[in-house]
Amino acid sequence: MTASAAATLQAESGGRVTLGFGRGDSALSQIGLKQPHVAEFERALAEIQGFLGGEAVELAGGFRSTNAWIADSGQPKVPVAVAASGEHVIRAAARHADQIDFTVGAEEDRLRWAIETARDEGAAASFGAFVNVAVDDDAAAARDLVRGSTSILARFAAEGSSLEGLSDVTRQGIEELAAGYDEAAHGKSTAAAAQRMPAEFIDRFAVCGPADEVAERLAGLAALGIERLIVVPGSLDAEPAAVDAANERFAADVLPRLLDVAA
Repeated sequence: MTASAAATLQAESGGRVTLGFGRGDSALSQIGLKQPHVAEFERALAEIQGFLGGEAVELAGGFRSTNAWIADSGQPKVPVAVAASGEHVIRAAARHADQIDFTVGAEEDRLRWAIETARDEGAAASFGAFVNVAVDDDAAAARDLVRGSTSILARFAAEGSSLEGLSDVTRQGIEELAAGYDEAAHGKSTAAAAQRMPAEFIDRFAVCGPADEVAERLAGLAALGIERLIVVPGSLDAEPAAVDAANERFAADVLPRLLDVAA
């Protein structure tokens, strides 16, 4: 069903669809479900890629199925982008995905580890990264804007994974956040665990502060081999006007500098 829906959108949009794929987090926990095992996740990923390629796919029980119309639609295959934080999911994505979007924070050494892990598995995928971003000349105000959204990404950034590339500050911050995380306050800056995150931790895991500093750090990520950024702005309970202002500053004062770097 997922492959058919994505392929239908691809046909209707003239080839402008990307299918995002991940193990799930709050979307599952909020309804009492757990993340699938990595092996189950990889099997589903391979099956979806098979369907999107118009291939015959063998499902559980030996049943074979195909959506032949997808291959005959005249549209390019829908690219599959996997959101990956842990080593095992990164490797599974490297084996099957068209795009890998790392959810490991913005420390260069950690992103370098993620990229090297994918390349070690022979990845042909392009690389992106989910990054918490806030632009404000007041560094403290910028941190507070992304405090809650940073807690979402940070709490599972090292689950079941190597600690390689994590500074001591980031490693300790992640461990403390995961130990005291409150699902009922998911993504809120007012949550106790989010409030306890020190400034140095947020400064390392997220990218926030004045426009020139944000642009310089994001350009550094691009230099590692990150081709796209999925920008995660203000927290769920952040003041909307402040988030809008930070986003406008990002569009006006950061994006043009990144475009210059890309050129």
